[in-house]
Amino acid sequence: MLNKLSRLLDEAGISLSDHQQQQLVGYVNLLHKWNKAYNLTSVRDPNEMLIRHILDSIVVAPYLQGSRFIDVGTGPGLPGVPLSIVRPESHFTLLDSLGKRVRFLRQVQHELHLENIAPVQSRVEDFPAEPPFDGVISRAFASLNDMVSWCQHLPGAQGRFYALKGLVPDDEISLLPAEFTVESIEKLYVPHLEGERHLVVVKANKV
Repeated sequence: MLNKLSRLLDEAGISLSDHQQQQLVGYVNLLHKWNKAYNLTSVRDPNEMLIRHILDSIVVAPYLQGSRFIDVGTGPGLPGVPLSIVRPESHFTLLDSLGKRVRFLRQVQHELHLENIAPVQSRVEDFPAEPPFDGVISRAFASLNDMVSWCQHLPGAQGRFYALKGLVPDDEISLLPAEFTVESIEKLYVPHLEGERHLVVVKANKV
């Protein structure tokens, strides 16, 4: 699996250390093992996980600004865990309302020695952002409108919302409240993944 990951990284033009690659494979192995009992992802094949979970998460890394991030509705840690491995200098709070997912994430944190993640079980609207975050990240969590509505208390004055999407969600963008602006839409390249992937970066219009 390390060889497969190495080839995928080469195709995506991403350079990681051997240790980072081993951590990513370790995460896939844990996800595969726990998935049998916890049903954490519909993707059953570890090789598919490398593409649809690992690569699909880490291609976002170059666009993140700041060092403190919160991954809302993280599920089994996507994209937060892969991002924490490729950005060890940043800190990621992994928020999910389901206890079994958070238990899995604590096991990942322990086994992979990830000191820059904090798994938290909470509903997003109940979670206090103190201090505020540089970025709020979500992958398949909600519409852009719901994301900014439920999470508007989380980012700081210069904070951003980072929404991982498939096709450009023009209808969602048109429904964004007036106090939010789409700063950029980044087309992402994920080797061997069918369909388009985009990152939508949203900021609040602070007065």
